[in-house]
Amino acid sequence: MVMLLEVPAACSLEMVGDVVEERQAGVNAGFFAGIAEEWRDRVQAYVDAEGSPSAVPTWPDIEYKKNSFLNLYLSPKDGSVQGNMLAAMRDHKLSLCPACGEAGAPNTLDHYLPKGLYPHFCVTPYNLFPMCDACQTNKKDKTGDAADPKFFIHPYFDVFAANQVLQLTIEPPFDAPAFEFGAVPQLPAPQRALVNRHVKELGIVQRYARFFRNQHQRLLRLCQKLREEDLDVETNLGFFRDNAAVPTRNSWEHVFYSAVLCNADMLVYLRDGDFPDYR
Repeated sequence: MVMLLEVPAACSLEMVGDVVEERQAGVNAGFFAGIAEEWRDRVQAYVDAEGSPSAVPTWPDIEYKKNSFLNLYLSPKDGSVQGNMLAAMRDHKLSLCPACGEAGAPNTLDHYLPKGLYPHFCVTPYNLFPMCDACQTNKKDKTGDAADPKFFIHPYFDVFAANQVLQLTIEPPFDAPAFEFGAVPQLPAPQRALVNRHVKELGIVQRYARFFRNQHQRLLRLCQKLREEDLDVETNLGFFRDNAAVPTRNSWEHVFYSAVLCNADMLVYLRDGDFPDYR
């Protein structure tokens, strides 16, 4: 994800024991008791492998009980250990999607390794994080393929996402500019490739295009106002950039204003150029 998240408060390993204990009063008591040790080992393997799809196998032996796992997530009982964990994770304070950086509180939880393929991780906190609807629609059940086994940045393990990993390049003419969007070139090659796969698979470039067009029009109106009031364009745009850096420098606004401020030719245009009439 383009924002490194704090690790979940609930322990992924303890969750296994707590869920198994709660099941002991139900019809699946024997099943969950019988797989408890291996289930815990598989969660530990997930953590050790940092969720990497190529290093975390599926579990064919529990496929016949797949729905018993999925119901832990889809239909948790009130007050159940997993229900309380899910409620706490949904009660986040995020103001943008940590997967793409678009503004707006993400209103769903995503499974980094999809629950349809890995039902035993459906209530593993390390496998869950908030995500916007657009990202989830594009992500679906994808994890990777033969050429690229890992499509997506992990929100808890890929610590480089704490830095700015997304970059926008704005090309003239600045009254109707074009843009390129992707990984910053300073990243090591494997990380840069992962960021670009992440951006591609979540359809971020296409979604950013609409934001960019609208943001560019707002930028010109803002700069026209600054010029009319004899205020310094670059200084004031710096305020907008710095304000947008929280909680992540990969927010779409921060990426936009960073691109503007590092483009000397565009700054000349914003200070002295003739603007289109967007009224």
